[in-house]
Amino acid sequence: MEEHLTVGRVAELAGVSVRTLHHYDEIGLVHPSARTASGYRAYSPDDVERLREVLAYRRLGFGLREVADLVDDPNTDAVTHLHRLRSLLLEQRDRAAATVTAIDRELTARAMGIRTTPEEQLKVFGAQLYEAIGSAYPATRRTEPRIAARIWEALGDARTVLNVGAGTGSYEPPDREVTAVEPSAVMRAQRPPGAAPCVAASAECLPFADQSFDAAMAVSTVHHWPDPIAGLRELKRVARRVVVFTYDASTTGWLQRFWLTRDYLPEFADLLVGWPSLADMTRAIGGSAEPVLIPWDCTDGFFEAHWRRPESYLDEHVRRAVSVWTRVGPQAEQRAVNMLRDDLSCGRWAERNRDLVALDAAELGLRLLVA
Repeated sequence: MEEHLTVGRVAELAGVSVRTLHHYDEIGLVHPSARTASGYRAYSPDDVERLREVLAYRRLGFGLREVADLVDDPNTDAVTHLHRLRSLLLEQRDRAAATVTAIDRELTARAMGIRTTPEEQLKVFGAQLYEAIGSAYPATRRTEPRIAARIWEALGDARTVLNVGAGTGSYEPPDREVTAVEPSAVMRAQRPPGAAPCVAASAECLPFADQSFDAAMAVSTVHHWPDPIAGLRELKRVARRVVVFTYDASTTGWLQRFWLTRDYLPEFADLLVGWPSLADMTRAIGGSAEPVLIPWDCTDGFFEAHWRRPESYLDEHVRRAVSVWTRVGPQAEQRAVNMLRDDLSCGRWAERNRDLVALDAAELGLRLLVA
């Protein structure tokens, strides 16, 4: 009976009151279904697992009725709950990081004698902050037609397509039957009217049977996945064809190929520590990799898009639509922006990068994986 825990022991371990556990029992949320040798009610391992899920959802702000619906879902097992909870916690972390960034910016402004407006002060703690950061995506993260053509060609004759990490819907082919997967509620809320139906799920645990789709695609999203290799294997499991647009950080000297990371933001390297090699990613889907050149006038404002338009990186709206800037932190961001602004003013940037002016497209490590 050592694996069964008494109500008191569970309350102690979980950091809740015995009264709370009794309440959960009374409303049918978590029943202690075992008995100790003395005949007292006790929690079995399955009971503890259910309680763990209940407490996790409660601490994320879900109401008791919502929690009951979540944990009673017959189509969701313990592993799926863990993946969902992890995604929700990461989103909560991103909200906190966004708030910290806003506070740091106000502290910097105050140190310079600048007082923010009442509206700006309220946004620091309001829900609008995270949504404002996410809302930059539709404004600056649009489908680049030349890259889209490569992706859609790679999909071949697939009629049913799963778009994993779909965001607001960029690059979804308009002439196919698309199902989207996106864990972020902020992104899901910004999908345009008429967009493909979107499922709240993570790449590592797709809620679809084997070979459910003709093709699965993932565009500029793998770097956000907690376990990229597991996610890529899931794409291979649910579809007969896989197309992934991603980044290669395994080539020798990769940090030097883009002037922004080479001269202004070396912290970018820290974001990709532990990032799987290109060989590992292609092996996960059983495919091959092709380089994708970035046109100088790329309309999708991802991190490398403005390689021939350096002044764009001085624009706050451009930076907010790229997660790199939030992840490196406000100090690194401000230092990089200030250095770049100075170098553009004095002509140092133009001198260092004079060969770029003649290029119509650049090879900066973007890759199309196809299997």
